[in-house]
Amino acid sequence: MADRNSLRAKINRFRAKVFNMVSTGVIDEPINRFYDWISIIALLLNLAAVFAITFDYMEEHYKGLLLAIEAVTTFFFAVDYVLRVFSANELYPKLSPGKSSIRYALSLAGIIDLLSFLPYYLPVFFPGGATVFRLFRIARILRLFRINSYYDQLNVITEIIVSKSQQLLASVFIIFILMLASSLCMYSVEHDAQPDVFQNAFSGIWWSASTLLTVGYGDIYPVTIMGKILGIIISFLGVGMVAIPTGIISAGFVEQYQKLKTVGDFAEEENIHFIRIRLSQKDSWTGKKIVDIGIPKDVMIVAIQRGNETIIPRGQTVLENGDILVMCAEKIKDISPIDLKEITINEGHSWNGVAIKDLDISRQSYIFMIRRKGKALVPKGNIVIKAGDIVLLYGKHKYI
Repeated sequence: MADRNSLRAKINRFRAKVFNMVSTGVIDEPINRFYDWISIIALLLNLAAVFAITFDYMEEHYKGLLLAIEAVTTFFFAVDYVLRVFSANELYPKLSPGKSSIRYALSLAGIIDLLSFLPYYLPVFFPGGATVFRLFRIARILRLFRINSYYDQLNVITEIIVSKSQQLLASVFIIFILMLASSLCMYSVEHDAQPDVFQNAFSGIWWSASTLLTVGYGDIYPVTIMGKILGIIISFLGVGMVAIPTGIISAGFVEQYQKLKTVGDFAEEENIHFIRIRLSQKDSWTGKKIVDIGIPKDVMIVAIQRGNETIIPRGQTVLENGDILVMCAEKIKDISPIDLKEITINEGHSWNGVAIKDLDISRQSYIFMIRRKGKALVPKGNIVIKAGDIVLLYGKHKYI
């Protein structure tokens, strides 16, 4: 029984490492950064090979190389998919390993990852459908959205589109109705003059789409006076219809900026203090749910920075190694202030080479952290302070 539990624990640790490796933007270890770079390079090489082989010159001179690049990178996509299915339990910790794998496979990201490599191998079993399977190569382009995780600006755009999805869908629906109405109207006035062009009510869909969304294509156009008048009116309506989604997205940017400004103003008015804490593997909070860590009621975790992803915390959110916690607390006015000081130790400082227990400091002053070469050390009595250390003290009196 003990051996089984030990094996299960090793599998869980390995699964967590695999999940961190395949998760975009988790760069706490060199292998994770290396995997991110390999993923991006493989995707760009694959897309470059797919596009390049469509040129006659490239196909004639470099067909073998381009096909080899596509084969190797597509195999990488297949391995990446298997690793993501294996580590899906870390993405859905409330589900069993089997159910979490199915949940990922049926998700939009899982379907895109599957279509990134599966159509490449299907012609081996179904040669007749090779042409159709090649159409699914567009799924590889959708993998480019993973690069979105590296840039906050792109994340903002994604958040705006998601938050305004209902309004955008409504505007698209209005455009669709206008296309049908304009097609029917144009058929009514142009059918007798151009029976071969406007054969039925739906034959004007191409004309209405090109007129509403652009400035017209030229292959279908009205020739009657009434048709031309309708064309002018529909063109004006098309300009307004195309402007609706643009206005919605622009308003989303303004709202997003206003939210950030409001949070900043609120922090100043209410005198709220924010701090950032990075969790390590040894911290007691790592691996626990927020509801179980027992933080004071006046302190709140407002955001979790995990790699390049910002997570809005909830009680059931599990804290992970490398997470940066953004915490806030309101200043309590009736408590006497505590003075903080940061002391840089140089070669000639009296504390250089002295153990903490031998320092002569006030009893109301305490050393709560030592920074040494970018690392934070918990102060213990036998730690010897060295040149270059930064000593952080707090107490009820100001330091000289």
